[in-house]
Amino acid sequence: MPRPKGKSELLTSVELEYMMVLWQIGRGTVREVLEILNQGEKRAYTSVATTLRVLNEKGYLSAEKRERTFVYAPTLSKTDYEGKTLRSLANSLFDGAPTALVARLVEDDALSDEAIREIKEIIDTRFGG
Repeated sequence: MPRPKGKSELLTSVELEYMMVLWQIGRGTVREVLEILNQGEKRAYTSVATTLRVLNEKGYLSAEKRERTFVYAPTLSKTDYEGKTLRSLANSLFDGAPTALVARLVEDDALSDEAIREIKEIIDTRFGG
């Protein structure tokens, strides 16, 4: 599986929105992606086509030509991208310390006690606690 080009290149908010669609449907043409995106804010065909081409050039999508159209598919799973994004956040905002990121998360007043319990269960399961 090709890796996205650029050491720390993360997706823009628009690119992430398009990737979310493709992670959901698995693969799709410009028209298929446009149809799903247009359930909310309306977008132009050419804008969607350009963004998908850029994502392909960045290595986030593969493009397979079928007749007169391209079928795009993610080259990176959503889970892998989440990890890449969290590592980038830990490196840039928390001086490379993932523990500082987690500490900040659990210290946040907006995080419910239930969410904290769920985080603790995940850690306990991962490390046999």
